[in-house]
Amino acid sequence: MALRFGSAPTFFVYGAGMVSVPIERAGPGAPHGPVDRAIAAVLAGKLEDGLVWIGARVAAEPDDAAALLVTGRCLGGLGRDQTAARSLVAAVDVALDTGNLPVAVAACRELRDLGEDPSLQYERLARTFARGSDLLLPRGHEPPSMIPGVVEPFPRESAIEQTERAVRRAVEARAQRRADGKRCGVQSQVLFSSLEYAGLRAIVEVFDVIYVDSGTVLIEQGTIGAEAFVVVRGELQVSRSRRTGDTVLARLGAGALFGEMALLSRAPRAARVVALRPSIILVAGQAALDAVAERQPQVGVEIAAHCRGRMVSNLVRTSAVFSAIDAADRLAVMVRFVTRTYETGQRLITQAEETDGLHLIASGEVEVLHRDGDDTTHLADLGVGEVVGEMGLVLRRPAGADVVAKVPTVTLHLPRDGFLDLVKEHPAVLTELYDLAVRRDQETTSILSDDAAPTDDCIIV
Repeated sequence: MALRFGSAPTFFVYGAGMVSVPIERAGPGAPHGPVDRAIAAVLAGKLEDGLVWIGARVAAEPDDAAALLVTGRCLGGLGRDQTAARSLVAAVDVALDTGNLPVAVAACRELRDLGEDPSLQYERLARTFARGSDLLLPRGHEPPSMIPGVVEPFPRESAIEQTERAVRRAVEARAQRRADGKRCGVQSQVLFSSLEYAGLRAIVEVFDVIYVDSGTVLIEQGTIGAEAFVVVRGELQVSRSRRTGDTVLARLGAGALFGEMALLSRAPRAARVVALRPSIILVAGQAALDAVAERQPQVGVEIAAHCRGRMVSNLVRTSAVFSAIDAADRLAVMVRFVTRTYETGQRLITQAEETDGLHLIASGEVEVLHRDGDDTTHLADLGVGEVVGEMGLVLRRPAGADVVAKVPTVTLHLPRDGFLDLVKEHPAVLTELYDLAVRRDQETTSILSDDAAPTDDCIIV
């Protein structure tokens, strides 16, 4: 079952929009904390230098799941496999107790790469976070945040030994807590906690772990992608370049899921994602996720529902048209739209024909072309968040140009009758679209007038 958009009669709202969560900040030029320093050391291949910091962090705070994860990576790279495995299992334990699914997934993957069998840990993870788990708390519950304290680094000459002692103490502390038999609830995870046990178990096993340095570009706007990502630890920035300039859309912290739209739409990436600090990322390729969806159809259904919901939420927040509608009413309006998909070269709107409704571009890109006999004039390229079809609806005349998909494109389409109902309920939308339609009509007239001007009139001597 390939994870692709099909035609759908309605647009279901699910989950949240672009995730931006509380994170331990280290702004531009600020000194890195111990985990940042350790990740940077791993990337540089200086694992003992990493232990100087991360081992001291584990000694100071044995319940820091991310620190235990990085400690396992460093110890494993130095051949201390037994202690590395203990650190990684402890990372899973802490992550499950604190509701940190990404760290738990990363630690399971690191155990596998170490040559250990992570089956039991994957099972524990899936049973904790899967739909129906009695440990899941209502969505919106935030677990207590961990405030990093001041850490004095270990001396380099004794870093390995001191780190191993710190791991042993952390493991003993976890054993004592398990003996007490007390477990707190965990926060429901966007997308993942919508899956039953079998589906969640299957999907988490296909994620790999990568470490990236500050400045690393994970997604480049305009490229074709086939991976989904989850932030384990770190901070990333999402930005979009448009004709009017660059816009920062979000900052992503631990737990943020991004890039998953590429699993359903073959449109180019709609934004750029770059690491602002050393970060740990989970990554899964489309082929692996498609294989999971073949075995577990529920996974494909839930990913599609999640992506559609995120698309709606992002468009509601960023589209100029919906700025004219009260925020509380926007999602209710969006459910009137239906999904339409177009392959490269397909027409959304045909020149000289009546427009059948309004299109809001959800992914991909279209070009606007005016035909005059055998000649064709390119008028504009339009991308995510922009509207087409408004001129025919607002100015009440046949379409003045073709609108054609430049790449595989998904739109949210509001049929003509639905459009009339919308502007009756929200007159400000008509004002916004009228201004847009008049502006575009003037631009079109200007372009076509220039294109048709006699050659001699365009020469300045």
